[in-house]
Amino acid sequence: MITLDYSVIVLYFASVIGLGFWYQKRASRNLESYFLGGKRMHWLALAMSGSVSNFDITGTMWIVSMLFLMGMKSMWIHWMWGWMMGAFFLAFMGKWVRRSNVMTGAEWMVTRFGEGQGGNVARTAYALMAVITQASFIGYAFQGIGKFTSIYISLKPTTCAIIIIGITTLYVLLGGLYSVVVTDVIQTVILTLASIIIAVVAYTHLTPDILKNSLSSGWTSLAPKWRLAEFAGTENSAYEFLGALVIVWVLKGILLNAGGPAQMYDFQRFLAARNARDAAKIGAAWSVFLIVRWGMAMGIVLLALAGIAKVTDPEQVMPLVLQQFLPAGVRGLVIAGLLAAFMSTFSSTVNSGASYIVRDLWQPYFRPNASQRTLIRASYFATIGIVLGGILIGYQAESIAQIWSWMMMALGAGVVIPNVLRWYWWRINGWGYAAGTIAGILGSIIALFMPELPMFVVFPPIVVASLLASVLFSLATPPVDKAVLISFYKRVRPFGFWRPICTSSRLSSEELANPSESAWRALLNTGLGIVAITGCYLFPMYLVGHWHTSALISIGAALFAGGMLTLTWHRYLPSEKKD
Repeated sequence: MITLDYSVIVLYFASVIGLGFWYQKRASRNLESYFLGGKRMHWLALAMSGSVSNFDITGTMWIVSMLFLMGMKSMWIHWMWGWMMGAFFLAFMGKWVRRSNVMTGAEWMVTRFGEGQGGNVARTAYALMAVITQASFIGYAFQGIGKFTSIYISLKPTTCAIIIIGITTLYVLLGGLYSVVVTDVIQTVILTLASIIIAVVAYTHLTPDILKNSLSSGWTSLAPKWRLAEFAGTENSAYEFLGALVIVWVLKGILLNAGGPAQMYDFQRFLAARNARDAAKIGAAWSVFLIVRWGMAMGIVLLALAGIAKVTDPEQVMPLVLQQFLPAGVRGLVIAGLLAAFMSTFSSTVNSGASYIVRDLWQPYFRPNASQRTLIRASYFATIGIVLGGILIGYQAESIAQIWSWMMMALGAGVVIPNVLRWYWWRINGWGYAAGTIAGILGSIIALFMPELPMFVVFPPIVVASLLASVLFSLATPPVDKAVLISFYKRVRPFGFWRPICTSSRLSSEELANPSESAWRALLNTGLGIVAITGCYLFPMYLVGHWHTSALISIGAALFAGGMLTLTWHRYLPSEKKD
């Protein structure tokens, strides 16, 4: 890189740190301002923030590496991190979360299970799981940002990672969610431009003839094979039995999304919405700003496979292609955009993780009557602490894929069942939730010591153990107080196995007949959302590869599903005043 590239990047970093100082006073008013922005931010800004937080640099490097290894068949792997979350959020989950009207996902446990021992133990179990998960995400980000920046700066990957993480932590520490969301909006613009530039560069340099000679037969097919024999006995042997993996990936994704936002920043974005109507709109817009990511990823992979950029390590494909291919100045803008992707994800994870530490662990057990000033100061220490914990995890990981697979499949399997049951089954209580979560965590820790086992072997026993623990402990202990359940049901209005509570809730006939709360309508909208998101994601990928017919089919399916949603979803959005 030349001086111009470095100047663009330095200017970007100076801007986001300046925003942190600018929003410090507003964020430090109270804990709700620090972690939820006072619930006054526009839904579009929150959607952009949540979306770009998913657009992380490490995850993009991983997407590129999977495409590099398996072609379009690798798209199935993204179910495991819940890439269809926007469909569930827009259809019903976004408004459910906002109606809960709490500050953190762990605090939500008290509204669902009450303030007794059961509710408190569920809240603590959830908070611990959240902190472990988010510290792991920081470790995963540490791996990725180090590998990315070391290509451009002649420093060790760990040194590069510490420098970038230190800068990002500074503006999160100062401005809380205000600075996170505002900088995320700026980062969305930069990142969108960077992604479009890369996709256009790839499209103009590639031709159908070049691609035909460079890609293996069936590379563009989405149909998964049961077995990829070429991976047997190689470092990619974990993906040999692709068919079995696809089954557990899709199952994990459905359970993850049906269980609501995970322990990350996504719960926070919906809680920060002004009302339930805005929360549903956040869900609809969540996936829109990720569309360009898939075109960029495909462009990078095709340039590498076509031999234009010589790459051997799949996890180094992205930075090496950018280094060799982009002109000066443009390269600086693109790298600043990708650093923005890292910073947005990292900042959201850190801010959310600190909220669990302060609100759900430190304040309830150590300083229940702490002043707002003390809580804000504690948030600073919590932010630094979770960053340091994540860095330690990152030092222990050998690759991006290793830590990502464990987080998403082994650790993730431990909490999906309790998270699903809490929304749809009235009989689960705090003890059952905590038991299921703890059983899942123990199973995922055991899986750490058996890295040779494929995920389709590891996932089922962890899920079964978590399910049995949740159900057995719930049935063996008293149910949640009926008054608590009725209050939760009236406020959130979930569907599922709630008949005993529905009967006792004394909702008016108008409320019970409200079409916006229809389970069948929610499921229909979820399905339409999945079609729309899939079409939108595949469109730029096929377009960059000059597969124009497939691109037209993809965008056609997306537009049809989107048109149907205007009839089945938009007209039934909750009223701003009512919710």
